[in-house]
Amino acid sequence: MRDTSDAQVAPGSATLPTGGSVLPITRWGTEVMHHRARPVTAYDEELATLVADMVATMYAADGVGLAACQVGVDLAVFVFDCPDEEGVIHRGVVCNPELELPEGRERRLDDGDEGCLSYPGAFVPCARPDRARVTGVDHTGAEVAYEGDGLLARCLQHETDHTAGTVFGDRLSAKLRKRLRKQMEAEAEDYPLGWPAG
Repeated sequence: MRDTSDAQVAPGSATLPTGGSVLPITRWGTEVMHHRARPVTAYDEELATLVADMVATMYAADGVGLAACQVGVDLAVFVFDCPDEEGVIHRGVVCNPELELPEGRERRLDDGDEGCLSYPGAFVPCARPDRARVTGVDHTGAEVAYEGDGLLARCLQHETDHTAGTVFGDRLSAKLRKRLRKQMEAEAEDYPLGWPAG
């Protein structure tokens, strides 16, 4: 399991809830992964339990972010624990995310590799803006905003995409989708259905 306990944590990062249960990760092709998620409207114990379960599942899968659809729940919420370009850790919970990306001269693309816990074991280049900002509310209903560069920018875009029903494979050429599928199939034995639960 990824250990970021000794890493520098960004000011304003959330303390993620603990005590959740590890759930099976939903795979691409499942309906909940491919349509816009329902907005979060109730900031209650049910949502708190879901968020704690998502955090536990993200850590068990050694991920840097996880959206509710990835545990089969049709709600627009994601969790993350992810470094930026300088290695500083950012952690948070975002419900009903709104993504802001650079435009014009400020827009530069990063064509680094990207993967997805719902298509495990496979990574291919996916061009995305090298900075991103997300606003929304957390699981208590408090307003939040997170922004950054490097892997954090990619993570914020990737997880917000999930809440809109987009998987990163939708952003790839046919050639890269084929390469991604071959990698995933080659690694399938390490990621059985039900992973990482059990």
